[in-house]
Amino acid sequence: MTESTQEQRHKQALEKYKLDAPQLMDEIKDLSADDQKDQIQWAFEDEAEAQGLQPWELTLKYTSTPEEFEAQRLVLHKEAADVLGVEWEEYCEMNNLVV
Repeated sequence: MTESTQEQRHKQALEKYKLDAPQLMDEIKDLSADDQKDQIQWAFEDEAEAQGLQPWELTLKYTSTPEEFEAQRLVLHKEAADVLGVEWEEYCEMNNLVV
């Protein structure tokens, strides 16, 4: 996945997240555009944490079907384990992944 594709997916996810967070949007409506952007990003990260996900996983969740989400999530986690040089089982344990 290219960097621009990841950025585009994240932007799409934030747009969908804003639709799911009308209370947040109402609370920040009087802030500057930059401040709104920051608040939305922080709230998105908090939502990911609340769901036990990394922000990139929540982005994936918002931009794919449930089936695609699980498959792509595991692929990306396996890539991360490889990059880190960690055995898959150990990586799963460290990240509370149930496979």
